[in-house]
Amino acid sequence: MATEVKIKPLGDRVLVKPVETDEEVKGGIIIPDSAKEKPTTAEVLALGTGKKDGEDYTFTVKVGDKVIISKYGGTTVKFEDEEYTVLREDDILGIVG
Repeated sequence: MATEVKIKPLGDRVLVKPVETDEEVKGGIIIPDSAKEKPTTAEVLALGTGKKDGEDYTFTVKVGDKVIISKYGGTTVKFEDEEYTVLREDDILGIVG
């Protein structure tokens, strides 16, 4: 479910929040947080202003979409104790579902 955030991306940028997957421990081995891979699935929370190189830009994704993002794509920002990622729509690899 999309939530209202106080960050408004600019241009063709998209604000997403990484979606944590359920951790399944097999064989009693617990992996520390520092060794876990960054999630590559995220939820779109906000879209930019829709301008790219001075031209109007139409987004393919919409608020509430679950998307696959590049593992190291975008910029991670922390706001009000929450972690978000701001990235260009070009850095989104696909829409889930």
